[in-house]
Amino acid sequence: MHSSIAIVLLNWNGWAFTRPCLESLRLSGFAMEHIIVVDNGSEDGSADEIQRSFPTVQLIRNPINTGFTGGNNAGIQAASAQGYAFVLLLNNDTEVSAGFWKPLLEEMDRYPDTGAVQPLIYFLHDKTKIWNAGGRYLSWLGISQTSYSLPGKAPYSTDWITGCAFLVRSAVLEEVGLLDERYFAYFEDVDWSLRIRKRGYRLKVVPESVIFHEAGAASKTKQPGKEGFLNPTIHYLNVRNQLFHLRKYGRHPVNWLSWPFHLIKFGLFMGYFTLRGRTAKRKAVLSGIIDGLKFSVNEAK
Repeated sequence: MHSSIAIVLLNWNGWAFTRPCLESLRLSGFAMEHIIVVDNGSEDGSADEIQRSFPTVQLIRNPINTGFTGGNNAGIQAASAQGYAFVLLLNNDTEVSAGFWKPLLEEMDRYPDTGAVQPLIYFLHDKTKIWNAGGRYLSWLGISQTSYSLPGKAPYSTDWITGCAFLVRSAVLEEVGLLDERYFAYFEDVDWSLRIRKRGYRLKVVPESVIFHEAGAASKTKQPGKEGFLNPTIHYLNVRNQLFHLRKYGRHPVNWLSWPFHLIKFGLFMGYFTLRGRTAKRKAVLSGIIDGLKFSVNEAK
């Protein structure tokens, strides 16, 4: 067991996902005492269930939901205080393969200029289909694209790493800082990746390491109504954070196409939601545009 790595797992009213995730980690051979579970203000008794069923994990109870960024930052800070050399953010709606962390650490040990790595991620309910194999960042459009194809078995570079499974050196975090909590959720992983690359570090996908992802477990309603499956808040955060991200990274002259591209896209969203009678989602997109344009970026790293 590589005791220099801590896994940070975020839970928010998600015991149904967190339980099998923790169980898969136990079965994978990972030492449970090196897992830091941050309960993000759950109201469904999740924290008590975690403590009762997995008493050796480190449990942090946040009194309120501080989002993906705030919750994970609490876990990262706890790991740093204990001197872990590596921190792995892992979504609670994942399940892992045996020894999945070992190829990740081997790659990091072999190449000191590699700042962060991710495993190859398949869908949980279709374990032959790739959910994420890294991604590209197109600065001229200000968009991050997910790759669904595997170029080979050897580790390879990627423009950004998904927050679903993000293994980073603690020493790198001392340079780039924590997740930007102004994002709350969505785009924070792209932002973190770009900040790490700006410091001269490489990002990689390690195909020998495999995990499986439920995908979108926290974003969808179980009983969809007029507004559909996806929570309107998700649309708000995606729109707001996309504009926030453009303002942080969309620099002249490469940004001449990115702004009209996204504003036209958001306008089409609003038109579609209007035609479908999805008032809450239309308002969410509009609020996202307004807040995304006024959101402060002055203190961004």
